[in-house]
Amino acid sequence: MTVDSYAIGQRIKKLRKENKMTQQQLADRLGVSLNHVSKIEPGMKVPSVDLFLTLSEIFNVSLDFLITGKER
Repeated sequence: MTVDSYAIGQRIKKLRKENKMTQQQLADRLGVSLNHVSKIEPGMKVPSVDLFLTLSEIFNVSLDFLITGKER
């Protein structure tokens, strides 16, 4: 299985917008730079395991959903 960094970024972007957050607000919650978030959303970077865990907590979604898009 290959990781689709673009799809992951788009899911994160959709969740961010659904939660009415700016990229800066998400970056602040994650403890990363705005530049880092702005590279994750178009798939230029893949979040680290630590960021995936924090994103899962912030948006109250499973890691499986963040990575594959599948809901259980």
